[in-house]
Amino acid sequence: QVQLVESGGGLVQAGDSLRLSCAASGRTFSTYSMGWFRQAPGKEREFVAAIGWSGGSTYYTDSVKGRFTISRDNVKNTVYLQMNSLKPEDTAVYYCAAGQRYYAGQKSSEYEYWGQGTQVTVSS
Repeated sequence: QVQLVESGGGLVQAGDSLRLSCAASGRTFSTYSMGWFRQAPGKEREFVAAIGWSGGSTYYTDSVKGRFTISRDNVKNTVYLQMNSLKPEDTAVYYCAAGQRYYAGQKSSEYEYWGQGTQVTVSS
């Protein structure tokens, strides 16, 4: 069982940066792949970024490539999402997810545990 708690969301202006954090409970954090998803009002939840066990493999949705960076600290049991050059279309609730597999999945179905989400609002 893994419990996930996101933090770091907020209201920013276009072009600003934010760093989201997701703290995980449990002693087996390093054996979970981790992902970030987001859901905007009236839209389905979508994949944003994912990272494998060791952090050696990362994947991003096309719309955030070059702007967002996912990373993890297996000592602190934390995964991060550094978001730069934010755009109004990045506005959404961002969810952290943990999957019991070594590879970085890009589908919601590949993650068993989810956080409660943190709101990111980007004004123009």
